[in-house]
Amino acid sequence: MPLALLLAAALLAQSDPQADGLKALEARDYPAAAAAFSKAVEADPEDYYSHFHLGLALSLSGNASGAIASYRKTLELNPGLYEAELNLGIVLLEAKQASEAAAILQSAAGKKPVEFRPVYYLAEALLAKGDYAGAEKHFLSAAGLDNKSAAAQSGLGRAIARQNRLKEAEAALRQAAALDPAYRDGLLELASLYEKAKRPEPAIALYHEFLDDVAVRERLGELYLDAGQPGKAVEHLEKAAAQSPSAANRFALATAYLRNKEPGKAAAMMDQALASDPDNATLRLSYAALLRDQKNFPGAAQQYWRVAQTQPDSKAAWTGLATMLLSLENYTQALAAFDKLEALGDPETGLYFLRALAYDRTKQYQPALVNYEKFLSLSQDKHPDEEFKARQRIKVIKKELSR
Repeated sequence: MPLALLLAAALLAQSDPQADGLKALEARDYPAAAAAFSKAVEADPEDYYSHFHLGLALSLSGNASGAIASYRKTLELNPGLYEAELNLGIVLLEAKQASEAAAILQSAAGKKPVEFRPVYYLAEALLAKGDYAGAEKHFLSAAGLDNKSAAAQSGLGRAIARQNRLKEAEAALRQAAALDPAYRDGLLELASLYEKAKRPEPAIALYHEFLDDVAVRERLGELYLDAGQPGKAVEHLEKAAAQSPSAANRFALATAYLRNKEPGKAAAMMDQALASDPDNATLRLSYAALLRDQKNFPGAAQQYWRVAQTQPDSKAAWTGLATMLLSLENYTQALAAFDKLEALGDPETGLYFLRALAYDRTKQYQPALVNYEKFLSLSQDKHPDEEFKARQRIKVIKKELSR
């Protein structure tokens, strides 16, 4: 074969990067598509078509920063290209650059005001940047362009909810769930917003639609406890502890039993909680506080002591231990605990009043006087009842010391 024909055949055999890139995109081989279009832009840096498809391949392969750069180059070469604006806006939104995404998508939506995608993504960008009223307006437009879009209804509900129109938001979120059950979780988000707005009743009503979710059972138990309905709390927390027997769930159930006047069940459940996580100092401190509130001072002191042994720098443990020992009239050990608290630094003002009480009740009047006076110098009308008692005792102690 003549040399000229061989050269022509070799040129024909060479692959076309653009064609290869398009084939790879069609086959969903996005890394191969990105490699092919990278070659294309190397061959012709002014080819906006290849830059655009490189951006597409990079975005589909998860390289957001590379995709953004490629789409920017596309728009530099071909300003105002709708497809590049739309894709760049979406990638910027996914990269949590909402303000810039909104500006780009505003331009894209202006070019195609009756197209669903630019209007919808503009609404999402506005929502992400905190322009809730603007987001509501564009979600309404998107829903009008596609009345079967659960995403548009969900976005509309979220935008309305962020403007504290929660009841109105519920209608849109229910419409989204009706169109696509995958969007039902929007109602859980709404329930949390009702809670933040200090409106537990509608939150509870919404949570009752998700009783197959153990986390919802846990939350219902907490809400019923806060509402002073421990019986209903027990109902949900028993289910939660059965499905997920974590130390936290068992502790919550023990709390509910206590408030429901079932101390036997509470003690058994708390034992299970601590057995499953014996080194959990936070749990043990909570148990100690429960025992304290139940006037079980020996039990509370024991729990505080155990925490203090494993965490000797825990102010909460030493404070609890000192006050329990004081309540048990074990003044010598209470004083040792108060000394430990002071050594830990920055003690609470009340420490000096309580320590003064311990000295006073053991007739150690001079240190009692010092601590009462220290308490008064720090309290400065913050604890009026204790300040009154301290002043009265100081008068008595000074008379005793003067004899």
